[in-house]
Formats: sequence, structure tokens, C-alpha cells
Amino acid sequence: MNKNQSDTIITVENLTKRFKDLTAVNSISFNVKKGEIFAFLGPNGAGKTTTIRILTTLLSPTSGEAVIDGQSVTHHPGEVRKVIGYVPQMISVDGALTAQENLMLMARLYDVPFRERQESVQRILTFLKLEKYANLLVKTFSGGMIRKLEVGQAMLNHPHVLFLDEPTAGLDPIAKRNVWQHLLELRDKFGTTILFSTHNMEEADEVCDRVAIMSAGKIAAMGPTQDLKNKVNKENATLEDAFVFFTGDHLQENGNFHEIRHLRQTMRRLG
Repeated sequence: MNKNQSDTIITVENLTKRFKDLTAVNSISFNVKKGEIFAFLGPNGAGKTTTIRILTTLLSPTSGEAVIDGQSVTHHPGEVRKVIGYVPQMISVDGALTAQENLMLMARLYDVPFRERQESVQRILTFLKLEKYANLLVKTFSGGMIRKLEVGQAMLNHPHVLFLDEPTAGLDPIAKRNVWQHLLELRDKFGTTILFSTHNMEEADEVCDRVAIMSAGKIAAMGPTQDLKNKVNKENATLEDAFVFFTGDHLQENGNFHEIRHLRQTMRRLG
């Protein structure tokens, strides 16, 4: 993307987060341009989610600074929350409510003016092509529909930056494509900056302007995916080849249910 420095919307300098003896994020620095799609690429435990939780003001950094749209996440977290949307990895909708009720509840939490709420909710339902499901209980939705609704919730306050943690984890290929269709439309129509975490190489390669390869809390490499692949001494190198080249490790995407549940419980306990 041909953007100049004045178009920077996220600036991170020497950001560090420690949990007792564990350094989850180790002095990372990067910036993101307005309208850019930027991803943290790496395995579980690389520091991706912790970084996003700091940027969304859910965690305080141990040291370093992060500024979003001119506001410090440390000193002005309330101002930061006004200009961002966040879709966490864990389910953030209520299955006992309808799609419309979930959106109306979130509109109230975002302080959308009362007279504008119905119109805002209808606009989101239309944008996501969920109008005919508006009055159905969310517990009857597929995984892809739930993820779209969660994206819709995060869009209600017209965010300048949309953060997503593993946005398509567990979705089938068709549902993944559908979610990204709406995310790309969101960027193209409204100029929304999208920052997400993933360990899906194909997803990052297909949609990102730039990626940051993370390993053990550090950024091992950063740039457009093709530039990173070009640095690998291999014909027709893939992004996975680039990951191995820069980190010396193979990205493991699999794990059984008990391993994944244990990991997520540990992450919640650590914050």
C-alpha cells in the first residue's frame, strides 16, 4: 500500500508484558497504516493474543508504549475504546438471545443513541446478510454465522481499527471465505484498519498487506508476505517456509480437544 507516515494509525514501541517469570511479549515495535490489513502470524504461545489484549486495553503492558489513532492505550484507554472494535477468540454472543437482541444489547453498551439503535442494528444485519435470521436464537446458528454476528457487534461503533483474535478458527473453508468477504468489504467501503492474529498460513498470505511473524514473544520478521517468501532460499517458497526460515521452528496447528481446552484455560488465567 502506498501510504505515508502521517497515515499511521497504530504505533507500538518496545512493548513488553511479563507474567511473573514468563515474558509473553518481549520488547516488540511496529506500526500499522490506516486501511491496512495486518496480521500476527505464529503458533499458540507466541504472544499474539497478549499483544492484541494490550492494544484493546484489556491488559496493561509491563513497559513500552502503544498509541492508537493518537491515543495511548496506557494513559487514555477510554479514548482508545471509542475508536476500536474487538472480536475475541472465545464466543462473545449470547446463544439464548436472538441476533437482533445481541446487537441491540451491544448497541446499548457502546452508547449508541437510543433513536439510532434500531437503524444501526438493521444496517449491520443487512451488511452481513443476516436479516432473515434476525429473530432466531443464536444457539441455532452455524459457526460461520456466529462469527459474522460477532464481527457485526464490533462494527456498531464505527471502529477505526478492528481487532480479531483467530477470526476463522474452527470454521470450514466456505464459512472462512464468507467471513473474510465481509471483512474485506468493511475495509474497502469504510477504510477500517484490520489487525488480527492467526496461525493459518494460507489465510495470512491471501488477505494481508503485511504480517509480523511472532515467536516466543518477539517479532522474528515483518513485511508483505511475498517479500518474506522471497528471502527464503527456495524456489516457490511458501509462507510456512518463510516462518521456518525466520524462526527455525515448524508451526504446529493441530492439537486435541483436551490440549486446546487446557491452553485456553491457561491463557485466561494468565490474562
